[in-house]
Amino acid sequence: MSRILFAIALIWALHGAAVAHDFSALARVLPDDSRVADNGRAGVQVQLGLSQGVPYRVFTLRDPYRMVLDFQEVDWTGLDRDSFLQTDRVSGVQYGAYVPGWSRMVLELGAPLAVETSDMRVDPVTGKAKLILDLKGTDFDTFSASAGAPRQPGWDLPEASVTPPARDEDGTRLLRVMLDPGHGGIDPGAEVDGLNEKTLMLTFARELREMLLRAGGYDVVMTRVDDQFVSLERRITLAHRAGADVFISLHADILSEGRAHGAAVYTLSEDASDVASLRLAERHDRGDLISGIDLSGSDDQVADVLLDMARRETKPRTDALAQALAEGMTQQGGPMNNRPIRTASFSVLKAADIPSVLIELGFLSSPRDLENIRNPEWRTGMARGIRDGLVRWRQDDLVRRSLIGQ
Repeated sequence: MSRILFAIALIWALHGAAVAHDFSALARVLPDDSRVADNGRAGVQVQLGLSQGVPYRVFTLRDPYRMVLDFQEVDWTGLDRDSFLQTDRVSGVQYGAYVPGWSRMVLELGAPLAVETSDMRVDPVTGKAKLILDLKGTDFDTFSASAGAPRQPGWDLPEASVTPPARDEDGTRLLRVMLDPGHGGIDPGAEVDGLNEKTLMLTFARELREMLLRAGGYDVVMTRVDDQFVSLERRITLAHRAGADVFISLHADILSEGRAHGAAVYTLSEDASDVASLRLAERHDRGDLISGIDLSGSDDQVADVLLDMARRETKPRTDALAQALAEGMTQQGGPMNNRPIRTASFSVLKAADIPSVLIELGFLSSPRDLENIRNPEWRTGMARGIRDGLVRWRQDDLVRRSLIGQ
Protein backbone atom coordinates (compact mmCIF):
# COMPACT_ATOMS: atom_id res chain seq x y z
CA MET A 1 0.00 0.00 0.00
CA SER A 2 2.82 2.43 0.91
CA ARG A 3 4.45 1.75 -2.49
CA ILE A 4 1.19 2.64 -4.25
CA LEU A 5 0.90 5.86 -2.26
CA PHE A 6 4.49 6.77 -3.08
CA ALA A 7 3.99 6.02 -6.78
CA ILE A 8 0.89 8.18 -6.96
CA ALA A 9 2.61 11.00 -5.06
CA LEU A 10 5.66 10.83 -7.33
CA ILE A 11 3.53 11.03 -10.47
CA TRP A 12 1.70 14.07 -9.03
CA ALA A 13 5.00 15.71 -8.10
CA LEU A 14 6.41 15.28 -11.61
CA HIS A 15 3.34 17.03 -13.00
CA GLY A 16 3.50 19.89 -10.48
CA ALA A 17 0.20 19.15 -8.74
CA ALA A 18 -0.44 18.73 -5.00
CA VAL A 19 1.40 15.84 -3.32
CA ALA A 20 -0.41 13.96 -0.52
CA HIS A 21 0.76 11.12 1.74
CA ASP A 22 -1.16 9.20 4.36
CA PHE A 23 0.36 8.74 7.83
CA SER A 24 -1.09 9.68 11.21
CA ALA A 25 -0.46 11.42 14.57
CA LEU A 26 1.55 14.44 15.73
CA ALA A 27 5.20 15.00 14.83
CA ARG A 28 8.07 17.14 16.13
CA VAL A 29 10.64 18.66 13.83
CA LEU A 30 14.20 17.35 14.27
CA PRO A 31 16.37 20.43 13.60
CA ASP A 32 19.65 18.50 13.27
CA ASP A 33 18.14 16.43 10.44
CA SER A 34 16.59 19.38 8.62
CA ARG A 35 18.07 21.65 5.95
CA VAL A 36 17.50 23.25 2.56
CA ALA A 37 20.68 23.06 0.46
CA ASP A 38 21.96 22.80 -3.11
CA ASN A 39 21.83 19.17 -4.23
CA GLY A 40 24.87 19.24 -6.50
CA ARG A 41 22.78 18.85 -9.67
CA ALA A 42 21.85 22.50 -10.22
CA GLY A 43 18.83 21.94 -8.01
CA VAL A 44 17.79 22.20 -4.37
CA GLN A 45 17.08 19.49 -1.83
CA VAL A 46 14.72 19.98 1.11
CA GLN A 47 15.34 17.62 4.03
CA LEU A 48 12.94 17.74 6.95
CA GLY A 49 13.51 15.41 9.89
CA LEU A 50 10.41 14.49 11.92
CA SER A 51 9.83 12.40 15.03
CA GLN A 52 7.36 10.31 12.99
CA GLY A 53 5.59 10.24 9.65
CA VAL A 54 2.52 12.43 9.11
CA PRO A 55 0.29 13.23 6.11
CA TYR A 56 1.67 16.02 3.95
CA ARG A 57 1.10 17.75 0.65
CA VAL A 58 3.17 20.10 -1.52
CA PHE A 59 2.06 22.77 -4.00
CA THR A 60 3.39 25.98 -5.51
CA LEU A 61 2.18 29.58 -5.78
CA ARG A 62 3.41 32.45 -7.91
CA ASP A 63 3.72 36.24 -7.57
CA PRO A 64 6.01 35.76 -5.71
CA TYR A 65 7.35 32.24 -6.30
CA ARG A 66 6.58 30.03 -3.28
CA MET A 67 6.53 26.35 -2.41
CA VAL A 68 4.03 25.37 0.29
CA LEU A 69 4.27 22.23 2.47
CA ASP A 70 1.25 21.33 4.63
CA PHE A 71 1.47 18.75 7.43
CA GLN A 72 -0.81 17.06 9.92
CA GLU A 73 0.62 18.21 12.39
CA VAL A 74 4.15 19.43 13.18
CA ASP A 75 5.62 21.13 16.25
CA TRP A 76 8.32 23.45 14.85
CA THR A 77 10.03 24.16 18.20
CA GLY A 78 13.82 24.41 17.83
CA LEU A 79 13.99 24.93 14.06
CA ASP A 80 16.26 27.92 13.34
CA ARG A 81 15.68 29.69 10.02
CA ASP A 82 19.32 30.67 9.51
CA SER A 83 20.59 27.13 10.11
CA PHE A 84 17.78 25.57 8.08
CA LEU A 85 18.39 27.62 4.92
CA GLN A 86 21.77 26.71 3.42
CA THR A 87 21.22 27.95 -0.15
CA ASP A 88 20.56 31.35 -1.67
CA ARG A 89 18.10 29.80 -4.12
CA VAL A 90 15.53 29.89 -1.31
CA SER A 91 15.30 33.44 0.02
CA GLY A 92 13.14 32.90 3.08
CA VAL A 93 11.00 30.47 5.06
CA GLN A 94 7.94 30.71 7.31
CA TYR A 95 6.48 27.89 9.40
CA GLY A 96 3.84 27.51 12.08
CA ALA A 97 0.20 26.61 12.73
CA TYR A 98 -2.11 27.01 9.76
CA VAL A 99 -5.62 25.80 10.56
CA PRO A 100 -6.66 23.60 13.52
CA GLY A 101 -4.86 20.29 13.23
CA TRP A 102 -2.57 21.39 10.40
CA SER A 103 0.82 23.07 10.10
CA ARG A 104 2.43 24.86 7.17
CA MET A 105 5.90 25.67 5.86
CA VAL A 106 6.32 28.20 3.06
CA LEU A 107 9.59 28.46 1.11
CA GLU A 108 10.17 31.73 -0.74
CA LEU A 109 11.88 30.84 -3.99
CA GLY A 110 14.37 33.09 -5.73
CA ALA A 111 13.40 31.55 -9.10
CA PRO A 112 10.83 29.01 -10.37
CA LEU A 113 11.46 25.52 -8.97
CA ALA A 114 9.43 22.33 -9.40
CA VAL A 115 9.31 19.08 -7.40
CA GLU A 116 11.36 16.43 -9.22
CA THR A 117 11.00 13.68 -6.59
CA SER A 118 9.42 13.41 -3.15
CA ASP A 119 9.92 10.74 -0.53
CA MET A 120 9.08 10.37 3.15
CA ARG A 121 11.27 7.66 4.64
CA VAL A 122 10.28 6.15 8.00
CA ASP A 123 12.86 4.26 10.09
CA PRO A 124 11.23 0.90 10.98
CA VAL A 125 13.09 0.76 14.31
CA THR A 126 12.89 4.31 15.71
CA GLY A 127 9.77 5.47 13.85
CA LYS A 128 11.56 8.70 12.88
CA ALA A 129 10.81 10.09 9.45
CA LYS A 130 12.66 12.20 6.92
CA LEU A 131 10.89 14.05 4.11
CA ILE A 132 13.18 14.60 1.12
CA LEU A 133 12.12 16.82 -1.77
CA ASP A 134 14.42 17.26 -4.77
CA LEU A 135 13.62 20.48 -6.60
CA LYS A 136 14.79 21.40 -10.07
CA GLY A 137 14.70 24.66 -12.01
CA THR A 138 11.85 25.24 -14.43
CA ASP A 139 10.58 28.05 -16.65
CA PHE A 140 7.95 30.65 -15.79
CA ASP A 141 5.21 29.25 -18.04
CA THR A 142 5.56 25.70 -16.68
CA PHE A 143 5.63 26.94 -13.09
CA SER A 144 2.56 29.16 -13.63
CA ALA A 145 0.58 26.37 -15.30
CA SER A 146 0.90 24.10 -12.24
CA ALA A 147 0.75 26.76 -9.50
CA GLY A 148 -2.26 27.23 -7.27
CA ALA A 149 -3.64 26.08 -3.94
CA PRO A 150 -5.66 22.87 -4.36
CA ARG A 151 -9.05 22.48 -2.73
CA GLN A 152 -9.06 19.12 -0.96
CA PRO A 153 -11.53 17.92 1.69
CA GLY A 154 -9.89 17.63 5.09
CA TRP A 155 -7.03 20.00 4.28
CA ASP A 156 -8.89 23.31 4.26
CA LEU A 157 -11.23 25.16 6.59
CA PRO A 158 -14.93 24.43 5.97
CA GLU A 159 -17.07 27.27 4.70
CA ALA A 160 -18.54 29.40 7.46
CA SER A 161 -22.26 28.98 8.03
CA VAL A 162 -24.64 31.89 7.61
CA THR A 163 -25.70 33.25 11.00
CA PRO A 164 -29.16 34.83 11.35
CA PRO A 165 -29.44 38.31 12.92
CA ALA A 166 -29.39 38.26 16.71
CA ARG A 167 -32.01 40.06 18.79
CA ASP A 168 -32.22 41.30 22.36
CA GLU A 169 -34.84 40.03 24.82
CA ASP A 170 -37.20 42.85 23.78
CA GLY A 171 -36.83 41.94 20.10
CA THR A 172 -34.43 44.77 19.26
CA ARG A 173 -31.90 43.77 16.64
CA LEU A 174 -28.39 43.62 18.09
CA LEU A 175 -25.52 45.33 16.28
CA ARG A 176 -23.30 42.53 15.01
CA VAL A 177 -19.64 43.49 15.35
CA MET A 178 -16.94 41.40 13.69
CA LEU A 179 -13.65 41.74 15.57
CA ASP A 180 -10.58 40.75 13.58
CA PRO A 181 -7.43 40.10 15.66
CA GLY A 182 -4.64 40.57 13.14
CA HIS A 183 -2.31 37.78 11.97
CA GLY A 184 -2.30 34.34 13.67
CA GLY A 185 -0.82 30.88 13.28
CA ILE A 186 2.03 30.85 10.79
CA ASP A 187 1.93 34.67 10.60
CA PRO A 188 3.04 36.21 13.94
CA GLY A 189 2.86 39.81 12.76
CA ALA A 190 5.21 42.28 14.41
CA GLU A 191 7.63 40.82 16.96
CA VAL A 192 9.63 42.57 19.69
CA ASP A 193 11.15 41.54 23.04
CA GLY A 194 9.72 38.03 22.83
CA LEU A 195 6.19 39.34 22.19
CA ASN A 196 4.24 39.14 18.96
CA GLU A 197 1.35 41.05 17.46
CA LYS A 198 -0.89 38.04 16.88
CA THR A 199 -0.99 37.16 20.61
CA LEU A 200 -1.35 40.72 21.86
CA MET A 201 -4.22 41.46 19.48
CA LEU A 202 -6.05 38.22 20.29
CA THR A 203 -5.86 39.14 23.99
CA PHE A 204 -7.24 42.62 23.31
CA ALA A 205 -9.98 41.29 21.02
CA ARG A 206 -11.20 38.93 23.74
CA GLU A 207 -11.24 41.80 26.27
CA LEU A 208 -13.07 44.10 23.85
CA ARG A 209 -15.59 41.38 23.08
CA GLU A 210 -16.39 40.96 26.78
CA MET A 211 -16.83 44.70 27.25
CA LEU A 212 -19.24 44.98 24.32
CA LEU A 213 -21.29 41.98 25.47
CA ARG A 214 -21.52 43.39 29.00
CA ALA A 215 -22.68 46.74 27.59
CA GLY A 216 -25.66 45.08 25.91
CA GLY A 217 -26.99 45.76 22.42
CA TYR A 218 -24.13 43.98 20.68
CA ASP A 219 -23.59 40.57 19.15
CA VAL A 220 -19.86 39.99 18.75
CA VAL A 221 -18.15 37.47 16.48
CA MET A 222 -14.43 37.05 15.78
CA THR A 223 -12.46 36.02 12.72
CA ARG A 224 -10.30 33.82 14.96
CA VAL A 225 -10.60 32.77 18.59
CA ASP A 226 -7.21 31.09 18.97
CA ASP A 227 -3.77 30.96 17.36
CA GLN A 228 -4.71 29.97 13.83
CA PHE A 229 -3.98 31.48 10.44
CA VAL A 230 -6.88 33.20 8.66
CA SER A 231 -6.21 34.68 5.22
CA LEU A 232 -7.20 38.27 4.46
CA GLU A 233 -9.66 37.01 1.88
CA ARG A 234 -11.30 34.65 4.38
CA ARG A 235 -11.61 37.38 7.03
CA ILE A 236 -13.83 39.33 4.64
CA THR A 237 -15.78 36.18 3.76
CA LEU A 238 -16.39 35.45 7.45
CA ALA A 239 -17.74 38.97 7.96
CA HIS A 240 -20.19 38.53 5.09
CA ARG A 241 -21.28 35.07 6.16
CA ALA A 242 -21.84 36.30 9.71
CA GLY A 243 -23.96 39.20 8.48
CA ALA A 244 -21.68 41.67 10.27
CA ASP A 245 -22.86 45.28 10.58
CA VAL A 246 -19.36 46.52 11.42
CA PHE A 247 -15.87 45.10 10.81
CA ILE A 248 -12.98 46.15 13.09
CA SER A 249 -9.49 44.81 12.42
CA LEU A 250 -7.03 45.10 15.33
CA HIS A 251 -3.28 45.55 14.90
CA ALA A 252 -0.12 46.82 16.60
CA ASP A 253 2.57 47.07 13.97
CA ILE A 254 6.20 48.10 13.69
CA LEU A 255 7.59 50.85 11.48
CA SER A 256 11.30 50.60 10.77
CA GLU A 257 11.77 54.34 11.23
CA GLY A 258 10.73 53.93 14.87
CA ARG A 259 9.06 57.33 15.04
CA ALA A 260 5.43 56.27 14.81
CA HIS A 261 3.49 56.08 18.06
CA GLY A 262 -0.06 56.35 19.33
CA ALA A 263 -3.30 54.76 18.15
CA ALA A 264 -4.78 55.41 14.71
CA VAL A 265 -7.88 54.37 12.79
CA TYR A 266 -7.58 53.48 9.10
CA THR A 267 -10.21 53.43 6.38
CA LEU A 268 -9.88 52.08 2.85
CA SER A 269 -8.43 54.17 0.06
CA GLU A 270 -6.40 53.24 -3.01
CA ASP A 271 -4.30 56.35 -2.32
CA ALA A 272 -2.58 56.14 1.07
CA SER A 273 -2.78 59.30 3.15
CA ASP A 274 0.98 59.18 3.83
CA VAL A 275 4.09 57.08 3.23
CA ALA A 276 3.84 55.29 6.60
CA SER A 277 0.28 54.15 5.82
CA LEU A 278 1.40 52.86 2.42
CA ARG A 279 4.17 50.82 4.04
CA LEU A 280 1.81 49.37 6.63
CA ALA A 281 -0.64 48.23 3.93
CA GLU A 282 2.21 46.61 2.01
CA ARG A 283 3.36 44.78 5.16
CA HIS A 284 -0.12 43.44 5.87
CA ASP A 285 -0.66 42.11 2.34
CA ARG A 286 2.86 40.69 2.24
CA GLY A 287 2.08 38.66 5.35
CA ASP A 288 -0.72 36.92 3.48
CA LEU A 289 1.50 36.15 0.51
CA ILE A 290 4.17 34.61 2.72
CA SER A 291 1.53 32.47 4.38
CA GLY A 292 0.71 30.82 1.08
CA ILE A 293 -2.43 32.62 -0.08
CA ASP A 294 -2.86 33.96 -3.61
CA LEU A 295 -4.45 37.41 -3.76
CA SER A 296 -3.85 37.87 -7.47
CA GLY A 297 -7.46 37.47 -8.59
CA SER A 298 -9.21 40.52 -10.02
CA ASP A 299 -12.84 41.48 -10.47
CA ASP A 300 -14.40 41.69 -13.89
CA GLN A 301 -15.73 45.03 -15.18
CA VAL A 302 -19.33 44.44 -14.10
CA ALA A 303 -18.27 43.43 -10.61
CA ASP A 304 -16.02 46.49 -10.40
CA VAL A 305 -18.94 48.80 -11.15
CA LEU A 306 -21.19 47.11 -8.59
CA LEU A 307 -18.47 47.22 -5.93
CA ASP A 308 -17.80 50.91 -6.59
CA MET A 309 -21.50 51.68 -6.18
CA ALA A 310 -21.65 49.77 -2.90
CA ARG A 311 -18.51 51.47 -1.58
CA ARG A 312 -19.87 54.93 -2.41
CA GLU A 313 -22.90 54.17 -0.24
CA THR A 314 -20.83 52.65 2.56
CA LYS A 315 -17.98 55.18 2.61
CA PRO A 316 -19.77 58.00 4.52
CA ARG A 317 -20.81 55.48 7.19
CA THR A 318 -17.25 54.13 7.39
CA ASP A 319 -15.78 57.62 7.71
CA ALA A 320 -18.23 58.43 10.50
CA LEU A 321 -17.33 55.16 12.24
CA ALA A 322 -13.62 55.97 12.10
CA GLN A 323 -14.24 59.45 13.51
CA ALA A 324 -16.40 58.13 16.36
CA LEU A 325 -13.87 55.44 17.33
CA ALA A 326 -10.97 57.90 17.28
CA GLU A 327 -12.90 60.33 19.47
CA GLY A 328 -13.90 57.57 21.87
CA MET A 329 -10.30 56.43 22.32
CA THR A 330 -9.10 60.03 22.65
CA GLN A 331 -11.56 60.67 25.47
CA GLN A 332 -10.14 57.66 27.31
CA GLY A 333 -6.70 59.22 27.17
CA GLY A 334 -5.27 57.48 24.13
CA PRO A 335 -2.55 58.38 23.43
CA MET A 336 -3.50 58.89 19.79
CA ASN A 337 -1.24 59.34 16.80
CA ASN A 338 -0.76 62.95 15.68
CA ARG A 339 -2.88 61.98 12.65
CA PRO A 340 -5.42 59.64 14.26
CA ILE A 341 -7.49 59.04 11.11
CA ARG A 342 -5.66 57.78 8.04
CA THR A 343 -6.33 55.91 4.80
CA ALA A 344 -4.56 53.08 2.97
CA SER A 345 -5.31 50.16 0.65
CA PHE A 346 -5.62 47.44 3.29
CA SER A 347 -7.04 44.32 1.63
CA VAL A 348 -8.84 43.36 4.83
CA LEU A 349 -11.02 46.51 4.56
CA LYS A 350 -12.37 45.76 1.08
CA ALA A 351 -15.84 44.50 2.05
CA ALA A 352 -17.85 46.90 -0.10
CA ASP A 353 -21.09 46.75 1.91
CA ILE A 354 -19.80 46.64 5.51
CA PRO A 355 -18.38 49.71 7.31
CA SER A 356 -14.83 48.49 7.93
CA VAL A 357 -11.92 50.05 9.81
CA LEU A 358 -8.48 48.95 10.93
CA ILE A 359 -7.30 50.12 14.34
CA GLU A 360 -3.58 50.33 15.01
CA LEU A 361 -3.72 50.19 18.79
CA GLY A 362 -0.16 51.46 18.89
CA PHE A 363 3.24 50.61 17.44
CA LEU A 364 5.39 47.94 19.02
CA SER A 365 8.42 49.88 17.76
CA SER A 366 7.50 52.60 20.29
CA PRO A 367 8.60 51.73 23.85
CA ARG A 368 5.71 53.76 25.28
CA ASP A 369 3.11 52.04 23.08
CA LEU A 370 4.56 48.61 23.87
CA GLU A 371 4.35 49.31 27.60
CA ASN A 372 0.74 50.49 27.20
CA ILE A 373 -0.37 47.47 25.17
CA ARG A 374 1.08 45.14 27.80
CA ASN A 375 -0.85 46.98 30.54
CA PRO A 376 -4.32 45.45 31.26
CA GLU A 377 -5.63 48.73 32.72
CA TRP A 378 -4.63 50.69 29.63
CA ARG A 379 -6.22 48.08 27.36
CA THR A 380 -9.45 48.34 29.38
CA GLY A 381 -9.51 52.08 28.79
CA MET A 382 -9.01 51.66 25.04
CA ALA A 383 -11.69 48.98 24.88
CA ARG A 384 -14.02 51.38 26.69
CA GLY A 385 -13.18 54.09 24.17
CA ILE A 386 -14.00 51.79 21.24
CA ARG A 387 -17.27 50.81 22.93
CA ASP A 388 -18.21 54.47 23.46
CA GLY A 389 -17.37 55.23 19.84
CA LEU A 390 -19.60 52.41 18.64
CA VAL A 391 -22.46 53.63 20.82
CA ARG A 392 -22.19 57.14 19.39
CA TRP A 393 -21.80 55.94 15.82
CA ARG A 394 -24.78 53.62 16.04
CA GLN A 395 -27.06 56.36 17.33
CA ASP A 396 -25.96 58.83 14.65
CA ASP A 397 -26.08 56.17 11.91
CA LEU A 398 -29.68 55.27 12.73
CA VAL A 399 -30.66 58.93 12.52
CA ARG A 400 -28.87 59.48 9.21
CA ARG A 401 -30.34 56.37 7.64
CA SER A 402 -33.87 57.29 8.77
CA LEU A 403 -33.46 60.72 7.15
CA ILE A 404 -32.25 59.18 3.91
CA GLY A 405 -35.26 56.87 3.88
CA GLN A 406 -37.73 59.74 4.18
